[in-house]
Amino acid sequence: MTSEQLKIKLAQLVDYAKDNLSLRFEDESFVTNSLLDLFSLTAPATNVEKYGDFQKDIVDPLVNHAIESGIAKEEERILFETKLLGIVTPCPSSVVDKFDIIAANSGVKSATDWLFNLSIANNYIRMVDINKNIKWEHIGKFGKIGITINLSKPEKDPKQIALAKLLPKSGYPSCLLCTENVGFAGNLNHPARQTLRMIPVRLGGENWSIQYSPYQYYKEHIIALSNEHRPMHVNGDTLFRLLDFVDLFPHYFIGSNAALPIVGGSILTHDHYQGGSKVLPMFEADIRKNYTVSKFKNVTVSIVNWYNSVVRVSGKSKFEVHETATNILEAWSQWSDESVNIICKTEEQHNAVTPIARKEGDVYIIDMILRNNRTDSEHPYGIFHPEESLHNIKKEGIGIIEVMGLFILPGRLKTELEVIKDYISGIKNLDLQELNNPENPMFKHAQTILQLVNDHGTSRDRVFADKTVTDYVNNACEQILECTAVFKNNEQGQLAFENFMSKGIGAQEI
Repeated sequence: MTSEQLKIKLAQLVDYAKDNLSLRFEDESFVTNSLLDLFSLTAPATNVEKYGDFQKDIVDPLVNHAIESGIAKEEERILFETKLLGIVTPCPSSVVDKFDIIAANSGVKSATDWLFNLSIANNYIRMVDINKNIKWEHIGKFGKIGITINLSKPEKDPKQIALAKLLPKSGYPSCLLCTENVGFAGNLNHPARQTLRMIPVRLGGENWSIQYSPYQYYKEHIIALSNEHRPMHVNGDTLFRLLDFVDLFPHYFIGSNAALPIVGGSILTHDHYQGGSKVLPMFEADIRKNYTVSKFKNVTVSIVNWYNSVVRVSGKSKFEVHETATNILEAWSQWSDESVNIICKTEEQHNAVTPIARKEGDVYIIDMILRNNRTDSEHPYGIFHPEESLHNIKKEGIGIIEVMGLFILPGRLKTELEVIKDYISGIKNLDLQELNNPENPMFKHAQTILQLVNDHGTSRDRVFADKTVTDYVNNACEQILECTAVFKNNEQGQLAFENFMSKGIGAQEI
């Protein structure tokens, strides 16, 4: 790229920022000069053509030029792109000011729409990667399940997650969720965050911030995070903060992962919640039974007709819903029922709750997914964790997103599922010695392949193979959800659930 072509690309980037990133006229010269300095240029372009596709016609050529000219290394491609786009993104205080102005004049939904679109427009949310994800829906026995093969984020092992919580604080920023990430240049072990913008909020009398998830596992996937770096915890204060959030943002739901390994999220070292548009499958599930509690007759407590064990609390009084949900949380933390293998505590706490709040009109709703992370010799990964026969599909912890019916499956499955189809359609010969070699990437699928080949043979057409493998994944996801149920969906499990409702929390069936 010639010097003049480079100048034109930079000028087009500035024009794009004015059109899509709310770059103000007062900042245009400052941003232009910063870009010129980054590329060691002394003056801007004089004649600027209208820009075309943002990524293909502006960003990629600029990053390629930086690599070819030695400004950045190939392995730093995303780091440099983020640095480049961070220059043209308005500063954090300007973003906060504009968010507040939009909220005051047009409502909070318009403000979050603007912040969401900004996060896409400056590539903080990299739609170019997210659009590669493979998605489909399955209608199961208790409702719709969403399934995504994630091609934009690596899989984590439950043991790695558990160890991460034990690590002492070190480095800067302390973790990926700290507010200090805003503007951080990043490195090969920590993503660059010059394009990240957060909005301060008050939840439960504390200083928190909101930002959008760069991975967008569902529509408008938002994160609320404590401004203090502290471990995840779920208690009555958590529930109040969730209700505060839905008062501030009634168009979103918000929930917290359980604060224990195996049944918690991938980051247990920083207190945070996840929310977004109310599109998660569990929200559409029916009710099995309704109850009342003696203290608050206007609060309804329900068992949700879902794969795992969900107690729903709903009512118009924020105070009554909060107190009822807090009582359920505290009761569950102490509840044991060995008839269904539930032991709340040994040397450590095992019972936990994944709470999710939302607001429908003037009704507050908290869904409380009951969890238990105990292990034993027969279930080393967790008694209520996916069975080992399902680890070829999902091995990592089943957190808040999955238990609500949206599966984020590892990217390796894109290739591995195609190989399974090859066996069914006869494109690949079944070699048992090769398949049973632990060094073979398909070894984890050996039993699945043998079962499918036994059931369907090795000479089916590709359409049949596609459907067979998709059906297998769908059924595996349903089984995974059922594994997480502390009260199984059978007669014994449901009687135990009803026993908890009546004796554990003192609820009376309506």
